[in-house]
Amino acid sequence: MIRKMLPFRRTAGAPALAAVALAAALATAPGASADAHNPPPPPGSSPVCVFYDGDGPTFFGERGERVSQVQCMLANRHYLPWSALDGTFGPQTLLAVQRFQADHPPLAPNGLVTPATWSVLRHAGPSRTSPLPYPPT
Repeated sequence: MIRKMLPFRRTAGAPALAAVALAAALATAPGASADAHNPPPPPGSSPVCVFYDGDGPTFFGERGERVSQVQCMLANRHYLPWSALDGTFGPQTLLAVQRFQADHPPLAPNGLVTPATWSVLRHAGPSRTSPLPYPPT
């Protein structure tokens, strides 16, 4: 069976429609709603985490895209305040990872972001209504 291919027709409104669709998706993304303890991300940033898409081990003392990805996902799940996103795996991030792991058995709450922790982070929804205090009380 031979099908006739119709030419692709670009319309002037296509970019505008794409922008509206993207804005709607961002507004309904996990973590997009704010509460008093976890204000929305600062202007110019987004609750959508797009720093890193692998599952390499990430641990205390590291810096970079993997850490930014972990921090963003923890903030979306209310384990870390948005103000803590700095790309450095410090004490506050370590505690947030350990608390997330403790809340998601069978993960071991060791603070090491392994492939198993990456998987649970990517598939878990918001787990808390507000971030846990730091330092711990």
